[in-house]
Amino acid sequence: MAYSQNWNLENIFAGGISSPTLKKKLLLITDQTADFSQKITNYNLSNDQPNYQNFIDLTTLAQKIEAGLLQASVFVNALISDDFSNTTLSAKAAKINVLKATYAQPLGKFKQLLAKIEPNSWAIILKLPTIKPIAFALTEMRQQAVELLDDNTENLLKQLELDGLSAWSSHYDTIAASLTMPFTDANNQTTTISAGQALNHLEGYPDAAVREKLLTNYENMWAQAEGLVADTLNHLAGFRLTEYASHNIKDFLQKPLALNRMSKATLDAMWQTVSANKSILVPYFERKAQLIGKKKLGFQDIYAPIKVPGYQAPTITYDYAAKFIITNFEQFSPKMASLARKAFENRWIEAENRPGKQPGGYMESVPELGESRIFLTFTGSPNDASTIAHELGHAFHSSVLTDLPFWRGNYAMNVAETASTFAELVVNDAKVQEAKNVAEKLTLLDAKLNNPVAMLMNIHARYLFEISFYKARQDHLVSPDELNNLMLNAQKTAFADSLDKYHPHFWASKLHFYIDDIPFYNFPYTFGYLFSLGIYALAKKTGDFEEQYIALLRDTANMSTEELAKKHLGVDLTKPDFWQAAIDIIAQDINEFLTLSEQFI
Repeated sequence: MAYSQNWNLENIFAGGISSPTLKKKLLLITDQTADFSQKITNYNLSNDQPNYQNFIDLTTLAQKIEAGLLQASVFVNALISDDFSNTTLSAKAAKINVLKATYAQPLGKFKQLLAKIEPNSWAIILKLPTIKPIAFALTEMRQQAVELLDDNTENLLKQLELDGLSAWSSHYDTIAASLTMPFTDANNQTTTISAGQALNHLEGYPDAAVREKLLTNYENMWAQAEGLVADTLNHLAGFRLTEYASHNIKDFLQKPLALNRMSKATLDAMWQTVSANKSILVPYFERKAQLIGKKKLGFQDIYAPIKVPGYQAPTITYDYAAKFIITNFEQFSPKMASLARKAFENRWIEAENRPGKQPGGYMESVPELGESRIFLTFTGSPNDASTIAHELGHAFHSSVLTDLPFWRGNYAMNVAETASTFAELVVNDAKVQEAKNVAEKLTLLDAKLNNPVAMLMNIHARYLFEISFYKARQDHLVSPDELNNLMLNAQKTAFADSLDKYHPHFWASKLHFYIDDIPFYNFPYTFGYLFSLGIYALAKKTGDFEEQYIALLRDTANMSTEELAKKHLGVDLTKPDFWQAAIDIIAQDINEFLTLSEQFI
């Protein structure tokens, strides 16, 4: 079967950006928000007893509004991702942001209402059949109410966010979409490429000399825009820090940790264990440098394919990747395979390789349809199958929650990355196991090791940079030169000073630093990867894994991260043991790579 590489957005809202159904949906959300606001204003707890039907109606309406906002936002963001340089699309995204800010006002009042309910009534409410599935979410909101300021101030902050945090995030997109640079390939043919295309080449182009020149040009391109981008980053962080201070939040990690429902003790245990194990990746880097004909790897080489004599990595088709994913998902979970098949057949995936698309990839839930949409760029590299599997893992996570209330789908980013990385591990392991000879196995094992390099080194560098940047930003506007130095130092530490060339403008080129709704968009990836290794090891030992796995996923928005791990895996995340066991699995792959590669040096 030939699968389309273009997604179907018409069944979400027919007619593109001018869709009449989208317009109707936004009007409905406006009316629902006004109704929600009025209901909260008029709510009287004493008149709502004993069955609390009005309270139940408030929770139902709030979830409808949030699902509608997400559905509209996913649709518009998909159009923007498709046509990244089309600035006219941003007006509709801005309108949705206004609706989100408007809804945030009565939602804040709702949280304050929760905080005022006395303990006995609160205990009764949480046991109501309709409320029990969302009891954790409501308790979380009740706790958040403690940080809230008066209504007028909270409303003002939300309105300022539109032309502050959200505007600066959009401004970065405008800058990134306008950048181009020359690219000279291995045949000495020069073309002009976008920032997104440059990133794809930087991470996968087979010729080392081309990659090195590409990184130099990529650095120069971002250097030309560094003033604008530095302003953007400074003002994004400045807005956050000001908002934190207004809520008496003194630690800039407090909000990211709360969003991920994890403790500082867990975060510290994870990074301390990662730092203690940096040395296991250095021999891998040294051997990889030998295999690609270099004395030392540069930043542009860390994900590059190795060169093994007598072996040429094949170019795969999209249909082959789809079949491979479905087949290997089936080995662990028929339900995962079924979801993947549905995604390919029903055109949930946008994968076409063409200019003008947004860099990177993502998955978004389409809540009112019980579907997902996946965005990426398929180039024919064997690694592309892993990328698709990663995003399908996200989609599977969402799919097992469709029968639950909307607030049960608000799982945090760290556990979201668990399902995606697990799916990627399934496919990467299958590729290595099915290798036809040592050369192919070595090449695939190298590709598999891209993940630990990313999670234990690249992501760590991002985290270290942001820690240093936010500390500096509390005191002053951070100049481009200082940002470059902060990133260079972070990369040297995170990569154990094992590279001969770094990417100091990474702070400018990486979209994740400019996302407005999730601060510190980095450590959850490493958490998810290492957490998924533990789950994957369990999956290979357990015969009835599928139901156990689904049970874990269904609880991801229903308890803290530490409670989730304790309940479903029986481990303590604040101790190094779990993290060390996960890294020991990585060490096995590195040792196998070193052993297999000896004959080729």
